[in-house]
Amino acid sequence: MPMPMPMPMGQDPAAGLIDDPYAVYARLRETAPVHRVAGPDGSPAWLVTRYEDVREALANPLLSLDKRHALPGSYQGFTLPPALDANLLNMDPPDHTRIRRLVGRAFTPRRVEQLRAPIRETADRLLDALGPHGSTDLIASYAAPLPIAVICDLLGVPDEHRRDFRAWTDALVAPDPARPGAAKEAIGAMLGFFAGLLAAKRKEPADDLLSDLIAVRDENDRLAVGSRRGEGDRLTEDELMSLAFLILFAGYENTVQLIGNAVLGLLTHPGQLTGPEGIPAAIEEFARYDGPALLAIRRFPLQDVTIGGVSVPAGETVLLSLSAANRDPRRLDLGRDASGHLALGHGIHYCLGAPLARLETEIALSALLERLPDLALAADPAELRWRPSLRARGLLALPVTY
Repeated sequence: MPMPMPMPMGQDPAAGLIDDPYAVYARLRETAPVHRVAGPDGSPAWLVTRYEDVREALANPLLSLDKRHALPGSYQGFTLPPALDANLLNMDPPDHTRIRRLVGRAFTPRRVEQLRAPIRETADRLLDALGPHGSTDLIASYAAPLPIAVICDLLGVPDEHRRDFRAWTDALVAPDPARPGAAKEAIGAMLGFFAGLLAAKRKEPADDLLSDLIAVRDENDRLAVGSRRGEGDRLTEDELMSLAFLILFAGYENTVQLIGNAVLGLLTHPGQLTGPEGIPAAIEEFARYDGPALLAIRRFPLQDVTIGGVSVPAGETVLLSLSAANRDPRRLDLGRDASGHLALGHGIHYCLGAPLARLETEIALSALLERLPDLALAADPAELRWRPSLRARGLLALPVTY
């Protein structure tokens, strides 16, 4: 039984929203710019589908991410305990500005570029394990372990916990209807994990981002990133744990989808990529065409607002369809300039880890094309199965031969 879908109120959920969300969203986009819909939990929301409206809404300061501005009974997204909920996806300025400034130093393009060699080493290690010829599920063997290794190395998460974290994120983003308690169990496990990890880092700090953030929280004299601590550089304990959770969660979740979907795009559109020099630009088109997220984080108007000519009352939930907005034009064309896409957001909430996601995807594709020149899809594209998620757009498996 499919989970409730964001479809017009009174209509049955559309099973096609998992396997082919773009067709469903295209019908909605072409019918009207804004729809009154049933959210993922069945509660009412407003769905915005057209590019200009979505782009404007993403940057509109009157659309809050703070759930305190939501009307009772409206869709509010994940329900997390306070120790994980005090994160950037639920914050407006000035708290959003303060916390983003602290962690943003680790994700500048210059600092991310310093990770190029270690990321390539990880990619090569994963490809070495595959051997020169054979078959594999490229999600399980490559697209998933690469970003989880990178983000865990950045934060300082021990190797033995990485498989657990992947299972927990899967339980949250793509819950199994047969295991209704799995998401709650995953949240409990994450709370215990992060509490233990923070305690271990406090006892034995290391050269990693999490130790740096703990230093900020505990008011050490200097950050490991090398800049003086200002009066605004403060973190509560809940903010610290929530930030560690978000960096791990988003740093893994978005990138595995971006890599997997990009590889699928390459394999189903042969000949469009003429050489490795075209990979950076191609990534932008892959992100536009089949990006890692279908919907942006829900928003709540601080006052009545007009979106696409529709009046949306204060406090009601607004869902911005990134996938609908990005699919005009629809056809994949690696020669186009796709730099205006919204796959990673827009405005002050633009994806903090975007430079890292781009670099990982660039290296992942470059290494694949170099090391596995005979890479080919080993299944009918129509038979590939997608994760049962309304937020994440990612394959359950990508069978290939090489």
